[in-house]
Amino acid sequence: MQPQPLWDDLARNQPGDAVRRKIQELQPNPLLRLVTRWMPGSEIRSWSDGLVGERATGRRINRLRRRGWYVLHAVQWSTGADIDHLAIGPAGVFAINSKRHRGKTVWYGDTAITVNRAATRHIATSNSEARRIARALSRHCGADVPVRPVISVVDAAKLTVKNANPPVLVLGVEQVARVLSGLAPTLTAQQVERIYQVARNARTWAA
Repeated sequence: MQPQPLWDDLARNQPGDAVRRKIQELQPNPLLRLVTRWMPGSEIRSWSDGLVGERATGRRINRLRRRGWYVLHAVQWSTGADIDHLAIGPAGVFAINSKRHRGKTVWYGDTAITVNRAATRHIATSNSEARRIARALSRHCGADVPVRPVISVVDAAKLTVKNANPPVLVLGVEQVARVLSGLAPTLTAQQVERIYQVARNARTWAA
């Protein structure tokens, strides 16, 4: 049985809804869930860290709504995977992936991110996700909809970005809304509205 979308209208979703539901599935008992959350190495602790990151990013990018943007959270594919956040506004469409690396050193060079000098697949994963989102939106909008990937880094001790114009924007969580709202416009108000209406519909992500 395929997982059902959180809502038919995805505009109702709150940051981290998909992760929160996953945690509840892993441990239905609220008391055990709370205890397990603090156990080192537990799966629920890992998911809980992700939930903190998504909520932190969600609070920040929700501020874009004051500047003519639309924001969606926990956009769920039919497979059960989800897109952390989508921001749709004058500067385009951005797929935002929250990554919480509490107290760690994050470095972004030309093509990769390391966390405490250990390589990650964050860039490759974000690029792949953005391409998939672009295909879905383009198909349902009937026109090409480019999507740019963004990684929101939460709670890192230090974030260093060496690439001046990277294909994936890697930003501290506190920078995301400011940077996106400062980018040059590429979409008309009518295009923004059209893309948002398609993106908020759960059927867009059903295939």
